[in-house]
Amino acid sequence: MLRKKVWRSSLTVLLAGVLMLTGCSGGSGGSGSTADPEKPGDDGKAGESTSSQFVLGEKQLDFSFYGNYDWYTMPNWGADESSKWIKENKKVNITPVHSGGNAAQKLNTMIASGSLPDVMWMERGPDVEKLRQAGMLVPFDDYLDKYPNLKEWLGEAGINLLRSEDGKLYQFPNWYTSQPNGNAGYVVNKKIYTELGSPKLETTEDMYNYLSMVKEKYPNVVPFEPHLAKDGQGLNVLYTAFGEDVLNSYVGIRGVPEGDKLNSIFTDPAYRESMQYAAKLFREKLMSQDAMTQTADQVKEKVVSGRVAVLASASPTELGQLGHIQLSENDPDAGYFMVMPIHKPGLDPSKIMAGTYTQLGWNVSVITKAAKDPEAIFAFLDWYTGPEGQRIMMWGPEGGYWDGVEEDGKTPKFTDKYTSDAEGLVELQNATINLIWNGNTVYVDQAKAKFESTLPVEQRNWATHWQYEITWKTQGDGTPFINLDPMPDSEEGIIRQRVEDIFLESRAKALYAKNDAEVNAILDKAENDAQSAGYSKLLEYKTVKWQENLQKMQGN
Repeated sequence: MLRKKVWRSSLTVLLAGVLMLTGCSGGSGGSGSTADPEKPGDDGKAGESTSSQFVLGEKQLDFSFYGNYDWYTMPNWGADESSKWIKENKKVNITPVHSGGNAAQKLNTMIASGSLPDVMWMERGPDVEKLRQAGMLVPFDDYLDKYPNLKEWLGEAGINLLRSEDGKLYQFPNWYTSQPNGNAGYVVNKKIYTELGSPKLETTEDMYNYLSMVKEKYPNVVPFEPHLAKDGQGLNVLYTAFGEDVLNSYVGIRGVPEGDKLNSIFTDPAYRESMQYAAKLFREKLMSQDAMTQTADQVKEKVVSGRVAVLASASPTELGQLGHIQLSENDPDAGYFMVMPIHKPGLDPSKIMAGTYTQLGWNVSVITKAAKDPEAIFAFLDWYTGPEGQRIMMWGPEGGYWDGVEEDGKTPKFTDKYTSDAEGLVELQNATINLIWNGNTVYVDQAKAKFESTLPVEQRNWATHWQYEITWKTQGDGTPFINLDPMPDSEEGIIRQRVEDIFLESRAKALYAKNDAEVNAILDKAENDAQSAGYSKLLEYKTVKWQENLQKMQGN
């Protein structure tokens, strides 16, 4: 699936007291409707009348939307074919509020001025809880039965995981799931691999030897590309090669489970080995030398031009597919393919998980009390995450890449254009991916996988093929480790920020280390500094949250 990376760091927002909200920014113009609302689960078809239910398309719905990320700029609503169809047929218009590259400052400014956008798209955790505690968010509980897509596709267990301490639901998840999914892993340059004799590429030793061959034979090619290493990406994927049942989310939470407790990431043997391996690749110039500073566009240019031998990241399928299409268009022997996750010799390859997925997916949308009609907005979000909304955003309006639905009333009937115009489909999805704020992983993955399985390999969508063959089978469940971060202004939150700074600095230094001993010395110092900053107290806090998640997942 084309989806954005799930490694975005939570943005820390300081809210001073409970602020009264006045006015709204581009409030929703629709109000409750009385005519033939959709029946539960029937994907927007007219059904039994319920006087209080909002029906998309009967009245104009306008609301403002803010993405709380430095990197995010919302595309113009209605500029692409998919959102244009929704704007015209469902009478929904969305006005963007941009962060200007400084999300935390922008959010504070909006709060201080007493004018929040109607919808905010942000990370789960402290940011949401700050807003909730300040009384700025609208709970969704009264809407769940009236607009049933979220309840149907996420389920009660997922909803319970999203509930806040007051027992209410304020968050609408994005790319949530009830089945394994994900894209993390290794993409390999097909032409280079073939020209080098298609050697075995299974263990860390195999990969080291292969990258050395690439360096010798192809001086203008990057042997190993870890994508945006400063954000983890390929380095976190490498981490999973050094332990059975090791999840890359351990690096993300800065803690490793041992029994029923979380222990230090700095002393974890798998983490240390992975950093020693990464540092070796870096100093021998087998890894991109600008791994810690390069931009996403720079990585994209290298991949698309074929100047990368092995790419590893949290979601390499997007770049891999784009590069494969462009390279193979002129040379059928060129392109990219994926391999099973690399593992340290002696480990069971079936227990190596290159990435993780969580039931709650990536991030969430919240509706603020600035909204004039929050129920109408929820009705849209619920339709948007349902089969019709997902079909339109992923594959465009009916009559192009799909035409009609199967007997289940949900699964699209894909047309010949789906296979004959793969590049056009990629362009469509690239145009809509930053407008999908509550992606429904199970629906999208099942719909495309069902169709792709009927096609010859050469006609299959590149990304879907490798997801089906490799990535979905090699992602571990990281759901128990979500929402572990403390509030930023709490004692544990202050400790967390100190530990975070120590971790990021130590990882960068370790990558530049001259030998394994220096890597260990850097991590030893990081461990001591972190403990002095209160790391053990933070790990105790996260352990409690982890255990609470396990209880919620068991229905307790």
